[in-house]
Amino acid sequence: MSLILTGMVIASLAQAFISLIKFAGDPENKLPEITFWLMGGLSTITVSDVFFLFIPIMIGIIPLYLLKWKLNILSFGDEEAAALGINTNRMKIIVIVCCTLITAASVSVAGIIGWIGLIIPHFARMIVGPNYKAALPASILIGSIYLLLVDDMARSLFTTEIPLGILTSLIGAPFFIYLLLKGRRGWV
Repeated sequence: MSLILTGMVIASLAQAFISLIKFAGDPENKLPEITFWLMGGLSTITVSDVFFLFIPIMIGIIPLYLLKWKLNILSFGDEEAAALGINTNRMKIIVIVCCTLITAASVSVAGIIGWIGLIIPHFARMIVGPNYKAALPASILIGSIYLLLVDDMARSLFTTEIPLGILTSLIGAPFFIYLLLKGRRGWV
């Protein structure tokens, strides 16, 4: 319960800071840019942005892939992992730092495109199973394909491009509810 309340407090605080930035922004130029960045999209990304993303994303992905066997052990729980010689605190810090680097680099360029990092790993695990040797590459591949498909939908459904954050939320939220309901009946 305290984890949920902590998440709600952090989300509320983040929303307050975002609202403050939007309030302080120039209503003619900066406010529309901030608003569209908050909704996320790939329409403004250039080749130089892709090159900018390559290094931090590789710095985040490579250690995760090299430590995939430790991630498999860590998924059994802290006590079991510690009994098998894994420094669980150090592993958690490494995972958090790598994931934060990947997320921060991606969000800095594309904006906030929600639900991909939440539903795609679950979907990949449903397909390839819980072994991180297969689940990590599957998550990367499926997430990339999903993002490109949603981007194509965003550009072709209506005459104006729909921000990706809106579409991924409209698709992701019902799918996550499905996963929650399925999780009650068995492994997700």
